[in-house]
Amino acid sequence: MSEPAPVHILIVGAGAVGCFYASKLHGIHSGRDVRVSLVCRSNYKQIAENGVQLETHSFGNYHFTPYRVFSSIKQAGDYTEGGAFKWDYVVVTTKALPDITNDALDIAPLVTRGVHGSCIVLIQNGVGIEEVHRAEFGQNPIVSAVTVISAEQIRHGVIRQNRWTRITMGTYTNGQAKPNSLLSDSTLLDQLSSVTDKHIHQLVSWFTATGIRDAEFASELSLQQTRWHKLCINASMNPSSVLSGGTPNARMALDPELRTHLHACMNEIFTTAPKILGIEFDAKKHASPDRILKSTERNTGGKPSMLLDWQAARPMELEVILGNPIRIARRNGLDMPRLQTLYALLKMAQTRKAEDANPPAKL
Repeated sequence: MSEPAPVHILIVGAGAVGCFYASKLHGIHSGRDVRVSLVCRSNYKQIAENGVQLETHSFGNYHFTPYRVFSSIKQAGDYTEGGAFKWDYVVVTTKALPDITNDALDIAPLVTRGVHGSCIVLIQNGVGIEEVHRAEFGQNPIVSAVTVISAEQIRHGVIRQNRWTRITMGTYTNGQAKPNSLLSDSTLLDQLSSVTDKHIHQLVSWFTATGIRDAEFASELSLQQTRWHKLCINASMNPSSVLSGGTPNARMALDPELRTHLHACMNEIFTTAPKILGIEFDAKKHASPDRILKSTERNTGGKPSMLLDWQAARPMELEVILGNPIRIARRNGLDMPRLQTLYALLKMAQTRKAEDANPPAKL
């Protein structure tokens, strides 16, 4: 009896999160040869020559040699092994910046289309990140993943995992698990649900075999609910920190006026998301605004990622953290005035900052 074919996984975005999860998936799991390759950018030379060195809180220090290392998506898309070749999983871990680039079009050269083609796994922040992929890959399985991990690339090719390893994965058909304008064919929806669920259970088993005990499966609506709940922090604190001149999370939570503002933003998400998804937040699984703010008081060293991007003049995840939730709400006949105010102010602030950095040439 012949051995099963190797499983080829490609990670697009060889930063801290991508390299950490890649290092755990790579290897022999339950008799399957799982081969993980990377698409790198600025760290290509170091990883191509030396692989990835990991310094982890959870698993000690170890070295990871990817199966293949590519300098671009095009190079990975052109790759063959002397015959027919398919990337079984295309895992995207880059920052989602739809105002700058369409991730779905970017990865198109990597994707074998169809229900039994490449499985697309999206490990990115925000809500609505999957929509461009469903629009481009109408029949491919799509996995939406939310992580809770603290990791950083301390220099090219060297990753430090500080704490946490959780990854929660759910099928994405169209975000509501019932026919809508994005995917209206109920037969295809059911088929994609079944196929994608199997992919997720496979990924969970591989992660679990390597010692990641908190890799877990979630239903489509439950996963989307987790994404919306994560916005309670990201959509309230991140933009407010920037707009208040770089105020850290704990100080915002302890300031009476800012605390009132943050609480109102979180409440807006708590009241809007259930109307979109059709399910209420679970008090046991999803911390209330009061609990989030109480916990934030102790996070005295916390600086939101959006603030770090603003200070470094990097693009911020405005669209997936603020713009998309507002648009999804409007599509469902709902308004989010608190988030819309933050979005309008911060979007213009980002525009003006870019204009000031690149003033028009004087005639």
